[in-house]
Amino acid sequence: MLEESFDIGNIEGGPSEKVELCMRKGPKAAGLLEYGRAAQESINSRGGLIIRREVTMKNKLSNSIQVILIIVFSMLFSCATTPKGQQRSSEAKVYLNRGYYFASKDQYDEAISDYTKALEINPRYIEAYNNRGLAYASKGQYDDAISDYNKALKINPRYIEAYNNRGNAHLNKGQYDDAISDYNKILKIESRYAVAYYNRGIAYIAKDQYDQAISDFSKALEILPGFEAAYGNRGRAYYLKKNYDKSWDDVKKAQELGYQIPPEFIDALRKASGRQK
Repeated sequence: MLEESFDIGNIEGGPSEKVELCMRKGPKAAGLLEYGRAAQESINSRGGLIIRREVTMKNKLSNSIQVILIIVFSMLFSCATTPKGQQRSSEAKVYLNRGYYFASKDQYDEAISDYTKALEINPRYIEAYNNRGLAYASKGQYDDAISDYNKALKINPRYIEAYNNRGNAHLNKGQYDDAISDYNKILKIESRYAVAYYNRGIAYIAKDQYDQAISDFSKALEILPGFEAAYGNRGRAYYLKKNYDKSWDDVKKAQELGYQIPPEFIDALRKASGRQK
């Protein structure tokens, strides 16, 4: 039996209150899946750029996600009717996407709560496991994050995003070989996944394997020539190899593309190379 349709356009309250009303009434909110994919890609991109990149990426994400959220929550103002089976699926999606909203505001406990509610409705919701893992990782709870990525990968062993995020969690725990193993798994599935090359390069720097790091950053740049963070960190690898001219070349390219090189690194490069720029 279909529930009565309704319009919540005039309901008072913020976006989350309107979402909550949609979930109670049961209608399906159009467009949420498309929002979810876009937001997930943005969040995964941030998760991949882990060295001196969080603040810059966060500022970019804040603007882009807010624009997406305006579109999404405007869609919630008019809700269509659905049968019960579709209703529960829609409820899970709404919890998932409200979780995205909370995560974009750095409200990770609220995000985790919503992802958990989505999983109570659909225990095989891999996006909810993946994104709850991201929220745990943002709180520094890497073991909890890895547990959620494992659950997602048990459901879909070819889920690239979960491998990437699990690799990042291992990286943050100092488990560099485990991180590299996860990035390798991605590249067996998708050989042109630039972020996997980039993150594996970060892991190789941490292991003092600078030639391998430079090779991976170069591969990432072959795929994404405007990948400014790859220039910045390849410049770091060249610096560690004492190849200061190439380090300067990459630093300048990264800066031209808008990447913020830490001032202390520039000072160290100047001192080591005897050059000012």
